[in-house]
Amino acid sequence: MRRYYTRACNFYYGKKSNFLVSKKKSFSLSDNKEISFDHIEIISRKSTKKISITRLNSLPKLLKKQITSDLKNITSKKKNFSNLNFQKIPNIMGVLNLTPDSFSDGGKFNTKNKGVKHAIKMFKSGANIIDVGGESTRPGSEAINKELEWTRIEKILKLISKKIPISLDTRKSEIMEKGIKQGVKIINDVSGLGYDSQTVNVLKNYKTPFVIQHSQGTPDNMQERPKYKNELLDIYDFFEKKLKFLRSVGINHNNIIIDPGIGFGKKLKHNMNLISNISIFHSLGFPILVGNSRKRFIKDLSGKNDTKNRIGGTVASSIYLMMQGVQILRIHDVNEVQQAIKVFKELLKN
Repeated sequence: MRRYYTRACNFYYGKKSNFLVSKKKSFSLSDNKEISFDHIEIISRKSTKKISITRLNSLPKLLKKQITSDLKNITSKKKNFSNLNFQKIPNIMGVLNLTPDSFSDGGKFNTKNKGVKHAIKMFKSGANIIDVGGESTRPGSEAINKELEWTRIEKILKLISKKIPISLDTRKSEIMEKGIKQGVKIINDVSGLGYDSQTVNVLKNYKTPFVIQHSQGTPDNMQERPKYKNELLDIYDFFEKKLKFLRSVGINHNNIIIDPGIGFGKKLKHNMNLISNISIFHSLGFPILVGNSRKRFIKDLSGKNDTKNRIGGTVASSIYLMMQGVQILRIHDVNEVQQAIKVFKELLKN
């Protein structure tokens, strides 16, 4: 049988969503009546067909079985973890780069006092968790040794990890283990657990929640010539394969987050297709994280190459992603994005 993929679409939010769910005219996302959908897109590598959820019974028997399985993943309640509440969409992961060379804020917060102050500011502004990183993985960057990376983050982790929920952005197993011992709540590995072969063992031993991010290539070469047969389905298949591998090595918990890796081995057309169709990843059954903040696609679309002033594009894409049910947004400008979300949600009540 041809492989089919299910993408929830035609979403409703807030008051209207609650009404439609109560009338059984839409399906709630992750058992959350605040956001629901009444159509699905059935996708293969040769065709795409959009149908109403009212027509599910008209599907061929084998196809209906596969779609029903996907819908169970899409609609099932997600267990909360690491200060993230998946009945609240979206959660915000604030970005704290303790590096001299990150693409938009390198050197801005890489001292102890500035870093701690900024972490507290983002948390008070509404971030659910703060993502701390000591190694830049921007396009063209080169790996640094683990000693330097740990030196950059150690003091700040000690100062804030007991006060604020922390995610650790690293590819190295030794840094992960040290961070977990300092109280880190989530490991965020941009390499999709592929950079360091010992990473999986650390995550298994400590049972720590983690993000699987898709990335094609490594930061130093990922933007040279990224190629896909179909980026949406290729990346979906990557996650399925990775999840199967994790189960095979004994990681059986569901405290896992999926990140398609916007800008990591993707050109503009790849990024736009992923963002536009991001809801396909709900059928994997795990919360979705997207790092849309200040990314290059905003510059490409607006024609203005200013990494520090991409708030407009960040806000616009954040609202869109929220309306597609994305559970976590990785954000630099926490206050501005939270303000936009609060206003948007309030307008939906009227």
